[in-house]
Amino acid sequence: MTAEIQETQRVDEIGAADSHAETQQFVTFIVGNEVFGVSMAPVQEIIRMPDIVRVPLAPRSLNGLANLRGRVLPIIALRRIFNFDDAESSESTRALVIDIGQPLGFVVDRIASVISVEPSKIESVAGIQAAIDTKLLSGVLKDVGGFSMVMVLDFERLIASEFAEIAALVKSGKHAAETRHEDVSDEELDSDELQLVSFSVENQEYAIDIASVQEIVQIPDTIAHVPNAPQHVLGLMTLRERLLPLVSLRSLFHLPARALDEGSRVVVITLGETAVGLVTDSVSEVLRVPKGAADPMPPMLARDSDMADIRQICRLDGGKRLVSIIAPDSLANRAAVKDVLNEVSAMNKTQVDDLNGDEDNDDEEQVVVFRLADGEFGVPISSVQEIVRIPEQLSRVPTAPEFVEGVINLRGSVLPVIDQRKRLGLPDIERNDRQRIMVFLLDGVRTGFIVDAVTEVLKLHKRDIEPAPRLSGEQAKLLGRVANLGKLKRMIQLVDPTHLLDDGDRADLAVLGT
Repeated sequence: MTAEIQETQRVDEIGAADSHAETQQFVTFIVGNEVFGVSMAPVQEIIRMPDIVRVPLAPRSLNGLANLRGRVLPIIALRRIFNFDDAESSESTRALVIDIGQPLGFVVDRIASVISVEPSKIESVAGIQAAIDTKLLSGVLKDVGGFSMVMVLDFERLIASEFAEIAALVKSGKHAAETRHEDVSDEELDSDELQLVSFSVENQEYAIDIASVQEIVQIPDTIAHVPNAPQHVLGLMTLRERLLPLVSLRSLFHLPARALDEGSRVVVITLGETAVGLVTDSVSEVLRVPKGAADPMPPMLARDSDMADIRQICRLDGGKRLVSIIAPDSLANRAAVKDVLNEVSAMNKTQVDDLNGDEDNDDEEQVVVFRLADGEFGVPISSVQEIVRIPEQLSRVPTAPEFVEGVINLRGSVLPVIDQRKRLGLPDIERNDRQRIMVFLLDGVRTGFIVDAVTEVLKLHKRDIEPAPRLSGEQAKLLGRVANLGKLKRMIQLVDPTHLLDDGDRADLAVLGT
C-alpha cells in the first residue's frame, strides 16, 4: 500500500468547494505571459514535471506519457496548443492534472494560487481580446488574485480541438477517474522548506508532512464497523484490495461530531508498515513554507495529552493564519490506534500471501524490447523472424517505394529495409554499431526495420499491460498498448507488427520482393 518514492513532487488533490458557499474556487496559473484559471472541480492534483516517454505519431502538443503511480498519464504542452514559443522546464514548471473523463496532465509555467471568486467577478468572454482562441474559454475573472483579468479555460473544448480520440473517449465515458498521489523525492525532503498537506477540521486548519501522505481519497459509500474499537476509529474501508482503518480527527481532538458529506476527505498516511486514513472535513491545499515559519508547540500545551499529536504551529500571512502540524508518529503511538493497526496489518498480510501464491498462474507475454530515440518499445517475440546487423551500405533500388531506405541481400533473398525513425517521424541519427535490423514477416513479405538498439527479451505479466491513451488513429493501431512497469520506472510501448505498414505500402513491397 505504501507508494514508491519517485523523482516527481506529488502535490495533493485540492478539495472540492463547500457546496453551500456562494463563491467558486479556481486554480490560477501562468503560461507564457498570460494568466489562466480552471474551476477546482476537475483538478486532481499538481505535480512536478515527471519523466516522460515520447509517443511517435502523436500530435505535436503531446509531450509524451508519464507514470503517475501506476497509471499512464498523457502530458500535454499548453504552450504548443496556444502556439506560444517553447520553453525549457524550470523549478516552477508544473503539470496540472485535470480529469474530464480520463486524467490528463497539462504543462504550465507556474501555479499562481488557489482563489475563491464571487459570482460578480465572473464575466463572459464576449468582447475581450486574448492571445488565444476565445472559443477555448468559458469565462473571465476580473480583478482577482492580484490579476486584472484571468482567462478561464474550458478543457473539454480544448481537448476536443486537439485530441479527437481522447475527446471521443471522454464523451463516451469509458474512462473512470482516480484520485491518487505520489511521494516526493529524497532531494526535496532535504530542502529548507516544509511541504505540507493542509486540511480543515471544525474550521481549524491542520497539516501533515507531505512525505507521510500516500494519497487523498473520498469517503467510501460503505465503512465496515470494527467491534470494540474506540470511538475515534470509524471503521475500515477497502482501498485497492487492502484494508484501511479510518480515524476521525474530530473525535480524536474531542471536537463536535458532524455527519460526513461530499466535501469530507480521507488523508491516507503511512504509519510504520501499514497505513491509516485520517477523516477530515475538507482538504485545502499543499503548502510550501520555510522551516523557520514553524514553531515548536509551547511546552505547556505539548504536555497536554490532547495536544500531543501536534508538534509544531506554522505561522502564515504575518501570523494571521495558524496551521497546526500533526506528527504521524505520535498518532501511531496511541494505544487504540496501535491495536487497530496491528489487526489490520495481520489481515492485509494474509491477503498479500494469498495473492503471492497465485502469481505463478498469471498469464505472461514475451516481447523483444528495442529502443528508438528516448523510448522503449516491444514486439511479440513470435513476430520477430530474426535480428541482424546493418551492413556498411544499403543498396538503393530505383523502383523501391520512397519509404524504403534500401535493400540488403539476406541469404540470397532481397530484404527491403525501412528506417523506423523516419517511419515514426523521429529525427535522423548517424549509423552506429548499436543499431539493428529487426525482420518481420508482413503478409508473406519479409521486411526489415532499423531500430536504435535491441536490448532484451522480456516476460511481461498481463496485469502490467493496459490500453495506451488514444491520441491519433494511426498511433492507436500501431501503439495501442503499453506495459507500465512502475516499480522499475519503465514504460514500454507495445507495437502491433501487423500495423507497421499500411495496405498500400505492403502492396508496393510485395512487388519489390518479386
